Amino acid sequence: MKQDEEKILVKARRANPPSDPGGTDDGDDNGGRGRAGGDTVTERRTKEKVKTKRPPLYKCILLNDDYTPMEFVVEVLKTIFHRQQAEATRIMLHVHQNGMGVAGVYPFEIAETKIKTVEELAHESQYPLKCVMEKE
Repeated sequence: MKQDEEKILVKARRANPPSDPGGTDDGDDNGGRGRAGGDTVTERRTKEKVKTKRPPLYKCILLNDDYTPMEFVVEVLKTIFHRQQAEATRIMLHVHQNGMGVAGVYPFEIAETKIKTVEELAHESQYPLKCVMEKE
């Protein structure tokens, strides 16, 4: 604990070095008031902070069908959408009972990739599972 506090203090000192106790000594023997003649004018320039806009999000929605086994849907949710077993089962039951369910919410390119992966995996396994994208 004490070592952590010391590390924090060292970092703080490096980031904000202590000022000269006798005033600012910039080496010009002018009492820290800048150049002797006063000819030089300096302006502080600050950059405008540019806020980046967050990308729009899209829902990946699994659609229910009468042929795809529930276990396959759970595996898809676990492997492609990185859901835990319990959450994947809950989503699968929601899809089964309501006809559709949200598997995840992602930016456009990621959602598009996940949907394509779901449909390719279902096609390889000869299941008609469909996944669609909807803007949130």
